[in-house]
Amino acid sequence: MANNENAELEELIRNAGNGAPSPVIESGFEEESSGFDVTTLLMVARRSVPWIILLILLGVTSSWMFLRYTKPTYKSSSTLKIDEKQEAGALGLGQTLGGAEGLQTVNNLSGEVELIKSNLIYRQLKDSLNLDVNYYSQGTVLEAELYGTSPFHVEYDVQDSRFYNTRFGVLFTGPETFQLTHEKNEEPREYRVGTPVDLGGAKVVITKTRHFDEDVVNNNYHFVINDDAAINQYFDDNLSVEIVNPEASTISISFTDHNLRKAHDIVNRIDTVYLLAKLSKNTQGQQQIMQYLDQQLELTRDSLQRAEIALQSFAKRAKMYDVRGGVATITQQLEGQEKERQALQRRLELLTSVARLTSREQISRDENTGVEQSVPGLALLEDPVLTQQIAELNLAQQDLRRVLRSNTEATEAVQQRRAAVEYAKRNVRESLEQSLRVVREQLGALNQQRDKLNSELQVLPQRETERARLQRPFDLYEKSYLMLMDKRVEYSIAKAGTTPDFQILSPASMPSAPISPVRLIVYAIGLAGGIFMGLGLVATRYFMHNSVTNIRELERNSIAPVLGVIPTYDKEKLLVSRLVVDKNPKSAISESIRSIRTNLEFMASSKKKRLISITSTISGEGKTFVTVNLAGIIASSDQRVVILDLDMRKPKVNLAFGAENVKGISTILIERHTWQECIQHTSIPTLDFISAGPTPPNPSELILNPKFDEMLSELHQHYDVIMIDTPPVGLVTDGILIMRKADVPIYIVRADYSKKAFLKNINKLVRTNGFTRLATILNDARSSGLYGYGYGYGYGYGYGYGQGYYEDTQPRRSWWQRLRKQFS
Repeated sequence: MANNENAELEELIRNAGNGAPSPVIESGFEEESSGFDVTTLLMVARRSVPWIILLILLGVTSSWMFLRYTKPTYKSSSTLKIDEKQEAGALGLGQTLGGAEGLQTVNNLSGEVELIKSNLIYRQLKDSLNLDVNYYSQGTVLEAELYGTSPFHVEYDVQDSRFYNTRFGVLFTGPETFQLTHEKNEEPREYRVGTPVDLGGAKVVITKTRHFDEDVVNNNYHFVINDDAAINQYFDDNLSVEIVNPEASTISISFTDHNLRKAHDIVNRIDTVYLLAKLSKNTQGQQQIMQYLDQQLELTRDSLQRAEIALQSFAKRAKMYDVRGGVATITQQLEGQEKERQALQRRLELLTSVARLTSREQISRDENTGVEQSVPGLALLEDPVLTQQIAELNLAQQDLRRVLRSNTEATEAVQQRRAAVEYAKRNVRESLEQSLRVVREQLGALNQQRDKLNSELQVLPQRETERARLQRPFDLYEKSYLMLMDKRVEYSIAKAGTTPDFQILSPASMPSAPISPVRLIVYAIGLAGGIFMGLGLVATRYFMHNSVTNIRELERNSIAPVLGVIPTYDKEKLLVSRLVVDKNPKSAISESIRSIRTNLEFMASSKKKRLISITSTISGEGKTFVTVNLAGIIASSDQRVVILDLDMRKPKVNLAFGAENVKGISTILIERHTWQECIQHTSIPTLDFISAGPTPPNPSELILNPKFDEMLSELHQHYDVIMIDTPPVGLVTDGILIMRKADVPIYIVRADYSKKAFLKNINKLVRTNGFTRLATILNDARSSGLYGYGYGYGYGYGYGYGQGYYEDTQPRRSWWQRLRKQFS
């Protein structure tokens, strides 16, 4: 790998020898630097692992807290099959409604759904389940409803409506005493069990139940008295009635509540109450039909009795009953005409009855009969057009009654149905008037024929004529009476077999687990939320990551070659940079700097005398530390090295060696001292340094002074390597002036400190100023940042501002120290 790096370095120098970097290098760099950095992402993810674990724990804890402080909700449901029957079918009139049967079946299910959710069912539920008072036990966190298990029972008489839907606190201080609190009472008072308590607008009596035991004493309970509106709202919010399968006429009834037993009992009770309501509805319709049949039988019976009495009187008075043979033919004709006339008369009566029924103006919501149910002999009209119109009128009336059950007279739906009924009535009236006119004309014609025959019978005995006249109404009333009797017997038989027109396919189920919250789903959401936030944290830290952390990032974002990496090494904390390679010659930091010294040999191998400048973008990136320790490593190879501190605005080299800064570069350039007078020696015999000297007002002008070049020339005669600690090029221009004179300019980048934007300054120096030999060093790199250089010892150095140095025998950190390091 070292050979490949050296080859790439030499190729870069050759391409840049013409004064500008290679376009191939520039395009390759730009293309690579704009890509996705997997190494940085993995580094960010590794450092975020403790936070990810913390966020996942936070998500799971949030799920646990949600489950801990949320009441579970249970659901109980049942399935019913509706089999609605038509009352006209029991009267033998079902064939006339065949065309409307399908429409009624479709509308029937929606009507049954509204019936179940009506106040009629709600009132019976309140009366049968005692839902007007709710009892609760106060737990540590949540309250629990004591449905059916309350240790006490409350009887109340509320005069002031403000006592409804409010909380009454109960605390049993003994087996027979309790304290009752309410928001209207300033202080709780003690009462005896079974004694009426007058609260000034409400009276309550609290008695014990079979669930009362010694554990009830000193426990907090409360109850709420609900008014009708609150109970109805409770049903509306929790009751659900849905059509499951319209073709099979099945509906589902479900109820949700925090108490599973309460939900189960309510669904069971709804099924029972609905059964009673349907039976009551069917019985009411049957009673109305039976009442109509009884009225018609009574009227026909009276007419038949009068006809019988008339025949008996005639027989006694005439003392004869046989018809003469001479008038047999005429009598037969008269009888045939009379039959036809009677049929027309019956039809006229039936039309008249229908006209009377259709003339009714209003229809109430409780009516269950129409024209067809009220007129059993409607089929005798023998008028298909009129029959169809009556059927349409009946359907319109049924639709109006269905809408009236759930709407008022002022609603648009009721007004539209009434308009449809009136329209159907007008059609029926027009047909009835036309039929009545035709029947009357036919009766007139028959009367004319009868008069003609009677004139022929004038010669016949008047008594025979009178007998025949009396016989005809008797036969008519007798036939009508027998027909009505048959219908009454048939309907009585049908009434005796009346059953509910629905079946319970699936009774109410006892909930085994709450429908919400589902523990598995809640924990899954918490876990997924923690993971998502952890991934979001990694993504955010990755996109906000703007500092150089490893050698890979330095290579991707800079076109200058990398001389090496100096690892982090923490031991003693130092306030300033110092020479440490002489004290730890076998440490990882010494080995890394020796590698940098070897790489320097390739960059200036043809020169025995070398000038090396070391700079950085800003202060604090470690250029002084690298300068003194690299100089120490070079000096240890039997080369004479001198360090020049040209950072005259902020000198640090003298601090690294613990020397004074009374004289130095600034005094040499103004010719106050010679360089020999300013030379200071170190612990390494071949390593000397010249401090910056007093800070001058014009450091840049001093560097441009020809005296500076003379000083360098004289130093080259006595030293093999001149190391210059230059000012940061990101702050002042002094460093660029010095880098132009250097054989190998070195740029220091500090891991986790230098911004990626600083690397653009390196590229600018190479492109604009033609620093083709410019090289970089990654300083203060952790083991994860030593990618590609093999310094994975886990040891390093620190410098300046609280950084320290450790020997290779650094003790292993505890898990808590490592975890805290991750969060820092």
